Amino acid sequence: MLPVIGITCAWDEDGTRFFLSRFYTEAVEAAGGLPVLLPYTRRDAGMNLWPDILDGLILSGGGDVDPVHFGEEPLPNCGEITPQRDAFELVLVRRALSLGLPVLGICRGAQVLNIAAGGDIYQDIVTQVAGCLKHRQQAPRWSATHGIMVEEGTRLARILGTRAMRVNSFHHQAVRQPAPGFIVSARCVDGIIEAIESTGPGFALGVQWHPETMWERDSRFLGLFAALVEAAWKYKVMRKEEMNRLCWP
Repeated sequence: MLPVIGITCAWDEDGTRFFLSRFYTEAVEAAGGLPVLLPYTRRDAGMNLWPDILDGLILSGGGDVDPVHFGEEPLPNCGEITPQRDAFELVLVRRALSLGLPVLGICRGAQVLNIAAGGDIYQDIVTQVAGCLKHRQQAPRWSATHGIMVEEGTRLARILGTRAMRVNSFHHQAVRQPAPGFIVSARCVDGIIEAIESTGPGFALGVQWHPETMWERDSRFLGLFAALVEAAWKYKVMRKEEMNRLCWP
C-alpha cells in the first residue's frame, strides 16, 4: 500500500465546511503518496491518534496563528484566527514529532511546526522587520516573485539541488526564532526566514512558500513532496518491523 500522507485543512466558519486546494493532493499523488484530508477533531484522543495511522503529514497554508500560542498578545495587523485549527494542529504536530512521523509544513504550516516545537514567529513582518520585501504577491500563484538563498549542507539544499532560486510568496507572518532542534535552511534576500528543518534523524521541514502550486512548472518543487513520501516509506517500513518484533519476540 502507498504511504498515507495526511493533509490538514482550512475551515470556513460561515460555510461550516473544511476545504483544501487540489494542488496539495495532486502534488502528493505525483510524488507517489496517498493523500488523506484531516478534519479537526475536538477530543485530545482524536488529535493524538491521527499520527498513529499516518505515514507522513503535511501542514497546509492558511490564516494566522493566534499569538497566545507563543506567549504574545495580538498586534494590530494580526489577521484572521481559527482557534479550532490552531488547537488541532499544535497537538497533532507535537505528537507527530514525538513519534518521528515525517512532517512537511507549508507557509502557515512552517510557522505551526516551529511554534509546536518551541519556537516563535513574527505576527506581521511589514511592521516588525525593517526593510522587508513584498511577501504578499499580486501575481499568479505559480509565479515566483522573490529570491531565496538556501544554506549549504542542509536537507533542503540536497532536495532542491541549488543554493539560490526564486519562490512565490503569500504571507505576512514568518518564523522569528527557530525552535530548539531546528535550524534555518533558507532565507529570503531580505533576511526573512523561508525554511527551517530539524537537525535530528527524522524528517521535519517547513517552507514559507507554496511549492504545491509551482511543481508543474518547475520539477524541483516536486522534490519536496517526493522527499516527504520517501521518508514516509521508510517510516512505514520501520513501523512494520517494530510491530513484527512486538508480535514475534
